[in-house]
Amino acid sequence: MSRRRTEEGLGKAGPCVMRHHPPRSKAEVWRTPRGGGGRGELAMSGLGRLFGKGKKEKGPTPEEAIQKLKETEKILIKKQEFLEQKIQQELQTAKKYGTKNKRAALQALRRKKRFEQQLAQTDGTLSTLEFQREAIENATTNAEVLRTMELAAQGMKKAYQDMDIDKVDELMTDITEQQEVAQQISDAISRPMGFGDYVDEDELLEELELLEQEELAQELLSVGDKEEEPPVKLPSVPSTHLPAEPAPKADEDEEALKQLAEWVS
Repeated sequence: MSRRRTEEGLGKAGPCVMRHHPPRSKAEVWRTPRGGGGRGELAMSGLGRLFGKGKKEKGPTPEEAIQKLKETEKILIKKQEFLEQKIQQELQTAKKYGTKNKRAALQALRRKKRFEQQLAQTDGTLSTLEFQREAIENATTNAEVLRTMELAAQGMKKAYQDMDIDKVDELMTDITEQQEVAQQISDAISRPMGFGDYVDEDELLEELELLEQEELAQELLSVGDKEEEPPVKLPSVPSTHLPAEPAPKADEDEEALKQLAEWVS
């Protein structure tokens, strides 16, 4: 009876009775809102920002960095010009006062020293910016060259992707064989044919040599026959006397001298 009354009492207790639930994980605890708000989610987002898990800002491109450096260089160059002018002004002021007003002259020289220090710092900063800009420009150029080389390598690879050295060797062998076949066909077509009879060219050359030897032998025989021919008959001497030729002029002169000698004697 006591046990039964106890169970009935527990059943009447209603919402005041404690119920046992399985333990929850840490993620469920963080996601569970408390007090009607999203404190768990806020805590997680805060931890993400703390440990660097938030959204990262995108850095400037090399072109943007170069442009920014150039703008800063222009500003520093203007500052250099301004400082140089101020140095000259303070120098002129110091010369103007000289020993007449030493305090004003010394103040001018102190200001000149400060301007000179600022000018030296500006020169160093400008040199650093120029070095950075040149380094970025060189890096950009090298990156562009590398991209171009990579594209060229990819293009070459794509051009030769369907080629294989073994296939190329086989192709060249086939081309050589086809050329030999074509040459054989050309020789067969250009070979003279006579009613289907084939004449050996060597035999024709031997026959030609025999003909030449026979012709040479006939020429030698004809030369011997010509030597044995009878001599040529000359015409006979005429029987009539030929008319005497006129005496030469020297004989006529001698005859005239003889006649003159006879007449004188």
